[in-house]
Amino acid sequence: MRNILLFLLLLPGLLLAQPKSRNPYKLPLINDHNSYHSSMNNDSDMQMLNLDTAITGIILDIRYATHNNFTGEIIYPKAAAWARKPVAEALTKAQKAFNKQGLSIKVFDAYRPYAATLRFYEVYPDTNFVAAPWHGSRHNRGAAVDITLVNLKTGKELPMPTTFDDFSEKAATDYPYLPDELIQNRKLLITTMQRFGFSVYQYEWWHFDYIGWEKFPLMDISFDELEYNQ
Repeated sequence: MRNILLFLLLLPGLLLAQPKSRNPYKLPLINDHNSYHSSMNNDSDMQMLNLDTAITGIILDIRYATHNNFTGEIIYPKAAAWARKPVAEALTKAQKAFNKQGLSIKVFDAYRPYAATLRFYEVYPDTNFVAAPWHGSRHNRGAAVDITLVNLKTGKELPMPTTFDDFSEKAATDYPYLPDELIQNRKLLITTMQRFGFSVYQYEWWHFDYIGWEKFPLMDISFDELEYNQ
C-alpha cells in the first residue's frame, strides 16, 4: 500500500519528466516501468543502481544537469548518476583502489536516457564525439561512465590532458604532446579502470565502457522513474 501511495504522489512528476519517447530510428528501447521490471526479473544484472548511494565517497559533477556542458543547455532535470549493477560493483572496486592512493572518482555522467543522445547529435553531429543516435550510446545502456580523479587531500581534480567534453585532438588517449604529469595522470586513470573491466574510448580519456556492455538494452527511462523503482 505504501508503494502504491508513493507512486500516486510521484506520478505527475514522472509524467512530466518522461514524455513519450522519440525513437526516429526505431531502436529497441526500454522506455516504460513494466519493460524495465521485466528485464530485471529475467536478469538481476539489469538492475540500475544509484552511484551516489552505492559507492562510498564517490563525487558527482553531473554537467548535463547544468549549463556547463558542450550544449550550453540543461539536459537532465536533476543531477544523478545511475549504472547497471555489475558496472556499479566494478566501479566500487576501482574507487577502493583509487582511495588507497589518496584519490576518488568524480563522475561527470553515467546512465544517459536515449532522449539526451538524440539532443546531443542535434547540437553536435560528429559521431567521433557524440553517439550516433541510430545506434544509441553505451551510456543509454547504463554501461558507460565519464569520470576523472580528485585528490582527497586538496579536493581538486588531478590535472588531465583536457577538460571534460573537450572535442580537440588532445582528448585522445594516445595524444603525446603533453607535460609528463598529465600523461601519468591519464595513464593512472586508464590502467586502473582497465583492471576492473573497463575500456577507454580512444577519443575521450574520460569515457569508460564496461566489458559486456552489449548485453544491456538501450533505455529511455527518467532518473525519477529509476528512483521510484528502487
